[in-house]
Amino acid sequence: MFFIIQPIFSPKKNSYLLLFGLGISTLGDFIYLVAINVLVLKLTGSAAAVAGLWIIGPIASMLTKFWSGSIIDRLNIRRIMIGTDIIRAAFVAIIPFFSSIWPIYVCLFILSISKSFSEPATITYITNIVPEKGRKQFNSFRSLISSSAFLIGPAISGLLLLVFSVSVSIWINAFSFIVSAIMVYLLPNLNIDSNKVVGKFSLNILKSDWNKVFKFSQSNPYIVKVYFLSQIFMIVALGMDAQEVVFTQKVLNLSEADYGLLISLTGVGSILGAATVSLVVKKLSIRSLITLGYFMVSIGYLVYAFSFSFWTVAIGFMILGYFNSFSGTGFMTFYQNNVPVQMMGRISSIYGMFQSFLQVIFILMIGFTGDIIPVRYTINAASTLMLLLSILQIKLVLLPSKSMYFEEEHELKSTS
Repeated sequence: MFFIIQPIFSPKKNSYLLLFGLGISTLGDFIYLVAINVLVLKLTGSAAAVAGLWIIGPIASMLTKFWSGSIIDRLNIRRIMIGTDIIRAAFVAIIPFFSSIWPIYVCLFILSISKSFSEPATITYITNIVPEKGRKQFNSFRSLISSSAFLIGPAISGLLLLVFSVSVSIWINAFSFIVSAIMVYLLPNLNIDSNKVVGKFSLNILKSDWNKVFKFSQSNPYIVKVYFLSQIFMIVALGMDAQEVVFTQKVLNLSEADYGLLISLTGVGSILGAATVSLVVKKLSIRSLITLGYFMVSIGYLVYAFSFSFWTVAIGFMILGYFNSFSGTGFMTFYQNNVPVQMMGRISSIYGMFQSFLQVIFILMIGFTGDIIPVRYTINAASTLMLLLSILQIKLVLLPSKSMYFEEEHELKSTS
C-alpha cells in the first residue's frame, strides 16, 4: 500500500523536491559526523577507535559494491532509496543506546552497506528524473546545498552538544533520513528496470554484469580515463585531508582554534564557489567547469602544502573550497551524460569498489610515510602529484577530437 500512490509533479518541482530531500539528509550527515566522533572518543578515549570510523566505510564498500550494482539496476530505484533511508534512520537511532564500541561499529558497517546501495541508486535516479539540459544546473544547486551543510552542520552539532547531548545530534540525523524518505516517496516512481531477475540472482548473472562493465570500459576508454583521473585526484586529496590536523598543529604549530577557523573558511569558500557556479553555470561549458575546477583546486592544495603561516594556509583552503564546486559540477554532469543509465548502478558500484580500495591504500600509505619522513615532505609530494593529475586531466578534457563527450544535449546509446 505504501508504494501504490504515484504523486506527479512538473520536472522542475521534482528537481526541487529531490534537492530538498538530499539537502536535509546531507545536513543531518554533517551534524552526525561531529557527534559520532565525540561519542566514540567519550566511550573509548582512544584516537585509534575514532580513526576506525574512517576505515569502516571504504571496507564496507569493497565488500558490497562488487555485487550491489547488479541489484540496483534490476530493482525499483525509488524503493531502494526509500528503503536505505529507513534502514539508515533505524540504525543511526539506536547508536546512542550502546555503551561499548563494537555494537556501534556493527551499526556503522550496516550503515556503510546501505550507503553503498543508496549512492549509486541516487545518481541513477537523478540522471533519469532531471532532463539532460538541466543536469548542470541541478548539480550546481546540489553542490551549493552540500557546501552549506558542510559549514552549517558542524556548527549546529556543536550547539546541540552544548545545549543538549551527543544523542540528540545523532537522533536528528536519523530524523533527517526519515524526511529524505518522505521526499523521495513524493517523487515519481520511475520503473526503468526492464529485466527484474533479482529472485534468480546468481554468480552467472554477476559474471555477466562484470563482463558488460568490462566491455563498456573497453569500448569507451576515454570516459574511463576521465573518470579514474578524477577519482585518483580525489583520493590524493582525501589522503592529504587525513593529515590536515597533524600538518597544521605539528608542523605549522597552529592551535585547535586556528584549525577550526581554517575549516570554517574552507566552508565559506565552498559556499561562495557553489553560489557562483549556480549563478553562471549556464554560461560555463562542462569543459570549462572541469578544467578550471581541477586546476584551481590543485593550486589551493599546493598553496596549503607549502605554507608557513596561518594566512597562507587560509588562502589555500579558500581557493580549494571555492573551486571544488566547479570540478564537482563539471565531472558529475560529464558522468551522467556519458554513462548509459541502464548500466549506471553497475558501473558506479564496480568503479566505486576500486575507488574505495585505492582510498584505503592511499590513506594508510600517506599515514605511514608521515611516520618515516617529515609530514611536510609527504604533503608537498601529494600536492605536487595533484597538480600533475590536474594537468593530465585538462589535456585529456581539451582534446579537440573528444568534444562530442561534452555536448550539453545529445542522445546516449542504450546499453543493457
